[in-house]
Amino acid sequence: MPEQRELPLAFPELSPEAPLIPVRMLNEYVYCPRLSYLEWVQAEFAHSADTVEGAIKHRRVDKAGGELPEEPEEGEHIHARSVSLSSTRLGITAKLDLVEGEGMYVTPVDYKRGSRPHVAAGAHEPERVQLCAQGLLLREHGFECDSGVVYFAGSRERVRVLFDESLIERTLSAITGLRGVALAGHIPPPLEDSPKCPRCSLAGICQPDEVRFLTRSPVEPRPLFPALQDALPLYVQSPRAYVRKDGDVLVIEVEKEKVAEARLNEVSQIALFGAAMLSTPVLHECFRREIPITWHSYSGWFIGHTVGTGHRNVETRTFQYQASFDRQKCLNLARGWIAAKIANCRTMLRRNWRGQHGEDEATREDDEAAPADGGGGGQAPPELLAALRGDITRAERSASMEALLGMEGTAANRYFQNFSAMLKSDVDPSLMFDFMGRNRRPPKDPINALLSFAYAMLTREWTIAVSAVGLDPYRGFYHQPRFGRPALALDMMEPFRPLIADSAVLMAVNNGEVRPTDFIHAAGSCNLTDSGRKRFISVFERRMQQEATHPIFRYRISYRRLLEVQSRLLIRYLSGEIPEYPNFVTR
Repeated sequence: MPEQRELPLAFPELSPEAPLIPVRMLNEYVYCPRLSYLEWVQAEFAHSADTVEGAIKHRRVDKAGGELPEEPEEGEHIHARSVSLSSTRLGITAKLDLVEGEGMYVTPVDYKRGSRPHVAAGAHEPERVQLCAQGLLLREHGFECDSGVVYFAGSRERVRVLFDESLIERTLSAITGLRGVALAGHIPPPLEDSPKCPRCSLAGICQPDEVRFLTRSPVEPRPLFPALQDALPLYVQSPRAYVRKDGDVLVIEVEKEKVAEARLNEVSQIALFGAAMLSTPVLHECFRREIPITWHSYSGWFIGHTVGTGHRNVETRTFQYQASFDRQKCLNLARGWIAAKIANCRTMLRRNWRGQHGEDEATREDDEAAPADGGGGGQAPPELLAALRGDITRAERSASMEALLGMEGTAANRYFQNFSAMLKSDVDPSLMFDFMGRNRRPPKDPINALLSFAYAMLTREWTIAVSAVGLDPYRGFYHQPRFGRPALALDMMEPFRPLIADSAVLMAVNNGEVRPTDFIHAAGSCNLTDSGRKRFISVFERRMQQEATHPIFRYRISYRRLLEVQSRLLIRYLSGEIPEYPNFVTR
């Protein structure tokens, strides 16, 4: 039987305001339909070494927009760079790297960063389709064009591509296929165990192996290899501090005296405390580099954050808003978060128990849920662990939000009643901390002051994480919307309160990095001093950089990177790609 050829769909000519498909997206569609959907429809993008190198190779041809003569004379030589062309009939638009020819006969030249592949056609199908689409645009504008050239900068070779009937048909099919996928509003499935995925810059956004694994695919997830995380948050605490820009360096001044500086490419976010200020050029540069700026009260309470135009993925927020009005979906998510939170609290007690008098100083086994303070190892009371296990079961079976709130309160009370059993007590009495239970607004003792500050910092981290992937941090599922409260960030952080915030507090106290003298007591409240806050921030950042083994996917990943992974998994759940949201529950 002859091979059945694919017939292109007959789409009507687009209206002038309808979005045109960038020709480079056809390359991505032929290479991977899911990649093109993420980049074009959901406006997702992440740089890799390959994309940065490609951008550098294109600098010469992208310098200025060129123009083609409307009616070139016969024999007139044409050599135009960065030529922008569009067609509402075809529904595509492109910036052609180079157009060369004579008179009405022209040839598009497309630059590629790598070396010429050793394939029969001289270039891979995605590159040939992209080049053919450029040729079709030139034809639409009255030129004669029967072939194009792919220039491979790596090997400095030119490969001629003939625009024959089969390639034109494949190109038209790609145009209609991508337009149909976009109109359907449903992301294509990930590739099956493809060798294309590990080198893709969007692998951490697409999560192909994770999605396949969670939809019961037998393929084991390949480890994520995120970009080097050299950039770190910049904390500015002095109330008289002023941050200005000097080239690619941020300069921090106090009363016009330079006290510190940081390179912009080494800064992941800026956290300002109290009345600390920054200049407009710094603000604009942070917008350009997508560096969020967070604002805190002098005591560390998270007030809000500033970003540029924000994430352009409207589809993700649509899924989020639709799900937030589904009571059953909200309850399912809330039950998972609270059950995971209680389970992680139980693990913290089990792994860090010292007893009420710190009598057991046996060395505990290494565990990612416990703080790296070298202590612990005692045996938590079996009845306490059994009670928390029962709390987990009841949380998973809660029939309503009200019942779940009550269950969460019961488990939290049980956990904090025994929190002091994880604190060192065999130290100098002047270094000991007393903890009689959780209190806040304001916190009345040092441990509660540390916990409140740690939760505020974790709220900031989650607000930035969910905003960065396109979710609305203020529309939650468990925490009710309230003016100025990042409800979704509070939802997502529930399982991570014990693992990050509580763990950082235990590390700071048990290692002696924060001492009782690092606190100020006034009017029935307790707060950290500047020096104490600085040391605790250092502990918190160490915890965020610490790696943990994902309990489902089994690869190791830092907690800061984990926040992004979990945020994107929530998107996959809200869009219907995976049946359940997988919570992070450590062993």
